[in-house]
Amino acid sequence: MTAVPEDVPVIVVMGVSGSGKSTVGGLLAERLGVPYAEADDFHPPANIAKMSAGHPLNDTDRAPWLDAIAGWISERGHQGGVVSCSALRRRYRDRLRQADSDLFFVHLDGPPELIASRLAARMEHFMPSGLLSSQFEALEPLQPDESGAVVSIDGGSQEITERALTGLPRSARPARH
Repeated sequence: MTAVPEDVPVIVVMGVSGSGKSTVGGLLAERLGVPYAEADDFHPPANIAKMSAGHPLNDTDRAPWLDAIAGWISERGHQGGVVSCSALRRRYRDRLRQADSDLFFVHLDGPPELIASRLAARMEHFMPSGLLSSQFEALEPLQPDESGAVVSIDGGSQEITERALTGLPRSARPARH
């Protein structure tokens, strides 16, 4: 059993739809011994209906969703946790950081062709693959002043999770890292 670090921040696993946020986020939380929250579960029904119909969300649609995720982050305090959230724009990340200034972002990054192929193979999700291009258009990469790491999505989910763990601040890594 891997020792759980004492100073695990809340980690946001971010990226476009199909980048592996849910899978890697769940594995990362398991490895760190902290709770995991799926951002899709925070969407109000109107957002899910809109995306299911093939329409991208606007900032007004996203506001209650980001507020709900920020509420979960705030409740975590300094106990750590992992939440998946696209967090495509800087202003969305800034909104989440208002809940916890120590938030750490893991940006799952890969070429559009790879992500499109993964998204096409995915079942049981409300996000149609036709909205992927709008997500890439909206994506604002992490800036040097943002606490986070960019992680390649090449390889399998365990390999990506290992890279994510390596990208965490040293104080947040499990003992064997």
